[in-house]
Amino acid sequence: MLAYKPGWKDVLARLGELYARRAEDRIFATLDVPSRALEKFRRRYAEPQCDYPDPADRAAFWDERLRERSAVEDDSLPAAYLSEFDQGLYGGLLGGEVRFLAHPDVGWISSMVPPLLKDWSEFERLRFDPAHVWWQRYCRQMEIFVQRSAGKWGVSHFILVDALNFVFELVGATETYLSVHECPERVRQAIDFAFDLNVRIQEQFFASVPLLEGGTLSNFAQWMPGRIVSESLDPYHMTSVPYFEEWGREPAERILGAFDGGVIHIHGNGRHLLQAAATLRGLKAILLLDDRGFPAAFDVLGELKARVGDVPVALKVPYPQFSERLRRHELAGGVMYQVAGAPDAATANRSMEAVRAYRA
Repeated sequence: MLAYKPGWKDVLARLGELYARRAEDRIFATLDVPSRALEKFRRRYAEPQCDYPDPADRAAFWDERLRERSAVEDDSLPAAYLSEFDQGLYGGLLGGEVRFLAHPDVGWISSMVPPLLKDWSEFERLRFDPAHVWWQRYCRQMEIFVQRSAGKWGVSHFILVDALNFVFELVGATETYLSVHECPERVRQAIDFAFDLNVRIQEQFFASVPLLEGGTLSNFAQWMPGRIVSESLDPYHMTSVPYFEEWGREPAERILGAFDGGVIHIHGNGRHLLQAAATLRGLKAILLLDDRGFPAAFDVLGELKARVGDVPVALKVPYPQFSERLRRHELAGGVMYQVAGAPDAATANRSMEAVRAYRA
């Protein structure tokens, strides 16, 4: 049960069709509306740098934020995101210095670590310890979120940091690319270590966070059947397709295969990888992100969709552009439109009437 989404079963049915690839003629949308919880978050975190927050305070934020959205009848499902662990957890568990940054537009407090190793000679000292303070904080925050959310909202999966992403954590980005050429066996050893660590972290997530109707809540995909993980291909965005095929495909397919599949995101500078990434075994959906210097995904959606075939995609779009294309019946199907800036819930709900009736 999700009390903060009265029509959640209908949304699950719609999402099931989308991710079964039976909805190429339909469109889907989440609509953001003004939020008092976000306003309070912005005032509280006027400076971006911050410490690890009290998990109970974060649960309270998500409770207020998701309760506010209960009047919006869109294709979203109410789920908190464990942003505090979205990067820093992985390096923090191995002794890294975890640093936090507040993101006022979305209410996240994200984490990162400086490179752990001075050089590769220190790699052999890396060990996972379940008594480590960051493992205890991870487990405790999930416990608090699950208790506080019971019957009202859920908890989204969060990003993997594996393959070359993990090597970034160890030695930094520049040294990672150099190491691929100078000591490839060390890099492959680190990738294997990362696989084991990521599986341990995600298995703990699924042991702690209940599935919803047999599926996983997702910060961008909303919900998918099975135990679904969120993979990142970011290190390959600045590389060629052959480089991705050599260093990115196998680790991604390996971790997706350890669960029931996964989702990925592709930044503007990684769109040349779309055709290859769309063929990953176990892939369920792609989030198309926008970056400065590249056309907005919404503006070149036809071209991007042609590269990924029938793989469901999501993208971000401002409300005025979405509303105008919806009115003109010019929206591509098989897409989750993440619409920002709807003026209020009533307006959003009127838009959703048209979204549910739409046929591409």
